[in-house]
Amino acid sequence: MFKRTNYKSVSPGLYGAMLGFSKYLANSNLEKSLLDLVEIRSSQINGCAWCIDMHTKDAMESGESPQRIFLLNAWQESPQFTNREKMALKWTEAVTLISENHITDELFEEVSKEFNEVELVELTGAVISINSWNRANIAFQMIPGDYVSKRKKNDSNED
Repeated sequence: MFKRTNYKSVSPGLYGAMLGFSKYLANSNLEKSLLDLVEIRSSQINGCAWCIDMHTKDAMESGESPQRIFLLNAWQESPQFTNREKMALKWTEAVTLISENHITDELFEEVSKEFNEVELVELTGAVISINSWNRANIAFQMIPGDYVSKRKKNDSNED
C-alpha cells in the first residue's frame, strides 16, 4: 500500500525494469545471504522502512539469524560477520553514501581481495538496485508492515 502514488501501477514498464534488475541479481554469482545483508544495510542507511521490513523477513525466512540482523547496524564491531561479508557491507556503505566519500583506490583494492571482478560488479549492481528501490519506496511512501515473505526456508543460491 502506498500513501502517495502507486508507482507499480502508474508506470508498470519502469516497475518491470526494476524488478528485472532485481531478479537478475537474485540469480547472480553472489550468495543469497550476502545479498540479504546488503539489502538490509543499504535500507537502514537510507531509512526505508518498507525495504527493511521486507528484507529482514526474507532473510529470516531463508535462515538468517535475528542476532546478525540486530547487529547489522554495528557490523564493524561484531564478530558475527565473515571478512567477505564485512567487505560487502563496507562496499555497500561506500556506494550508498558515494556523494559523501566517493570510492577510493584503497577501498577498491581491499574489497577486491574478497570479490573477483564479476562478483564486485554484481555486488555494485545489488547496491544500485536496492538504493533505487529505497528511493522509490520512500518518495511514494510505501507503508511497511504487511509484507509476507514468499521464500521457503533456506531458499538460497548457495550450493
